[in-house]
Amino acid sequence: MEMKTINSGKLRAIGYDARARLLRVRLDDGRMLQYSGVGEEVWRRLASSGAAWSYYRDNIEEEFTALPVSGSAPAGKNPLDDLFGKS
Repeated sequence: MEMKTINSGKLRAIGYDARARLLRVRLDDGRMLQYSGVGEEVWRRLASSGAAWSYYRDNIEEEFTALPVSGSAPAGKNPLDDLFGKS
């Protein structure tokens, strides 16, 4: 999932997978959170908001359940690629 760097409140990066309806956010403390069942309209509004942190708190954080995600793998890289010798 490609992450878009932003600097709004505690948000540092956001990304969205339309097919899976997954939203990921990276916070200023390094945590990566994933939300499932997020519609494209919610993503578009977050990504284009002039106050993304406020939009996130009001429309995502309070409406969807967050799951912690390991942020160790670079965006777009499958962590299993190293195991199977792919680059």
